[in-house]
Amino acid sequence: MEKSTIREIVSDLKAKRDALSLAHEQLKKDNDDWNKCIIVLSLMTGMIESAKIRMGWNSDGMALLPIIMSSIIASVSALIKFKKFPEQMEVLIQSTSLLTNTLNKCRNHTEIDADILIEYHTALEKLETAIYPDIRKKYLRMSHKNLIDIMKIEKKFFTQIDIANSPNTEKSTQTDEENLSSSASSSSDDTGIEMTKSKFSNPIRSLRGFVTDESKSDEDDSPKDQV
Repeated sequence: MEKSTIREIVSDLKAKRDALSLAHEQLKKDNDDWNKCIIVLSLMTGMIESAKIRMGWNSDGMALLPIIMSSIIASVSALIKFKKFPEQMEVLIQSTSLLTNTLNKCRNHTEIDADILIEYHTALEKLETAIYPDIRKKYLRMSHKNLIDIMKIEKKFFTQIDIANSPNTEKSTQTDEENLSSSASSSSDDTGIEMTKSKFSNPIRSLRGFVTDESKSDEDDSPKDQV
């Protein structure tokens, strides 16, 4: 697809650079896994040799086992060299560096000129020769998906910032604070009124109880006087 604006070139370079980075990440992971396999097999071979000497295992099977393990380790090492992981990663690093430099130059320009087009085409050529087309298709699909997700997250982030910085939000926050303070003051006033009522009601209740007790005592004393 032909790019007609500097923004389209920047987006295209960014996606292709991320695709190369994803390819390099996968190669590094595979290389690390093969090297871990060699380390584990070497440690197991040494453990078997030590256990055989310590336990005195002299059978034919135990004598053959270290030879088998050493052959497996040699086969894995040869397979790693055949896959050429370091060489492939070096090519990807060089291509990524070229794409990154071209991307920085494009970001510092507002319009497309001849120099930008030359460097852009050179970067594309480097990308196309760095990895095979089917692999490039796989990682470009992943790169495009990642960039779309990042743009969605950034859009949501800046929208939340605009909402937080808007004047209406500040006014609503102040209104909520005023409502909270007014409700707190009204609740404290209601509590004070209830406490005052309780203070006045308690003496009246005690006075009523005192009058009732006096009347009962008078009733109890009256029959005694009649007798």
